[in-house]
Amino acid sequence: MVFKTLIDADSLQELLGRPRLAVVDCRFDLMSPEAGRQAYLRAHIPGARYADLNRDLSAPVGPHTGRHPLPLPEVFAGRLGAMGIGNDTQVVAYDEANGSIAARLWWMLRWLGHDSVAVLDGGFKAWTARGGPLQSGEADPAAAERAARQFTPRVDAGSVVSTAELERALQDLKAVLVDARAQERYAGAVEPIDPVAGHIPGAVNHPFPANLGADGRFLPAAEIKRRWEERLPGADPKNLVAMCGSGVTACHNLLSLEVAGLTGGKLYAGSWSEWIRDPRRPVARG
Repeated sequence: MVFKTLIDADSLQELLGRPRLAVVDCRFDLMSPEAGRQAYLRAHIPGARYADLNRDLSAPVGPHTGRHPLPLPEVFAGRLGAMGIGNDTQVVAYDEANGSIAARLWWMLRWLGHDSVAVLDGGFKAWTARGGPLQSGEADPAAAERAARQFTPRVDAGSVVSTAELERALQDLKAVLVDARAQERYAGAVEPIDPVAGHIPGAVNHPFPANLGADGRFLPAAEIKRRWEERLPGADPKNLVAMCGSGVTACHNLLSLEVAGLTGGKLYAGSWSEWIRDPRRPVARG
């Protein structure tokens, strides 16, 4: 069986140890960037490799980029190969609980044409709650070298939107822009990370935790679909452009849409932190 959106802890347990499986630990804390790696070293799912949001899932920040620009496809493909991911690999990504960082890896693999990737529903918390086995420490370098694979990217250029493309689409009323940040950040009432508060005029707010139940797991597909249709009545999902602060939690909304069968949405990878690089771009509040 191929997992393309979500996988539960029991199903992952059955897959562990099988060939052509790669588990990737994506735990990360924006306010404490080394905390995720330290958590990985203390305990992780057996065989998991660690992917750092800043170093592995992003390119270096440039003068006109957001906080987490996408790496070049060939650079990211090299990182995937070093983690033991080939074009025939089933990938499972997890983070601490809600999938907000793991979904970034999920989307990036889809961007490079790889569909056999799923997010562990409920994350590391769900794994430990079921008593799943754990490892500690770094991956063995010799074993990692033996596990290295060749990954050939097949880039889906249409799945990502640049700032210039977004500006044109908003002018032409061809995009439904959805902001995954918390309502107070969207409204501009608070801004703990970026230097400018507010949102892009015309954006609709759909905070990514709306995709989750109280247990931190994704809601049933039918409920997710209902919530999206209530938020964007009559909208074609192919016109949806997902954004957030830096192109990370927006991927959670894209994953939820995929779970609900509402496919075709795109990512504005630069998101708010890139939009505000140019003070001439409009900002809305409230």
